Amino acid sequence: MQENHLFEYAVIRIVPRVEREEFLNIGVILYCKKEQFLQTMFTIDEERLRAFAGYLDMDALKEHLCAFEKICLGDIAAGEIAKLDIASRFRWLTAARSTIVQTSKVHPGLCANAAATLTKLYTQLVLQPASDQ
Repeated sequence: MQENHLFEYAVIRIVPRVEREEFLNIGVILYCKKEQFLQTMFTIDEERLRAFAGYLDMDALKEHLCAFEKICLGDIAAGEIAKLDIASRFRWLTAARSTIVQTSKVHPGLCANAAATLTKLYTQLVLQPASDQ
């Protein structure tokens, strides 16, 4: 039997108008200390985003999300934050902020495989319509 490891995750959201508190789930970020795992999965469904907030700058949004991904991977091209240890990068990425790209509160769980858990959460929280859950 595989040992379960503690993991933490947050949902990545697009919040076009912070004052309205409306958002779309577009991704998930998952951190597992035991596996030294920090990755994100996201989808930019331009048609859906345009219907939700047609004024969004899709190129700028893509840049923000790519930076998010680079920080997860520790890519030094993402700047000083990417040079931090893995736990600090996760904490920085999931810190509360009032920008277009935000994360939910951090949620804990147990997993045997962080990559498989990330895929499962991404499928459940981003890809499946709310009526299917």
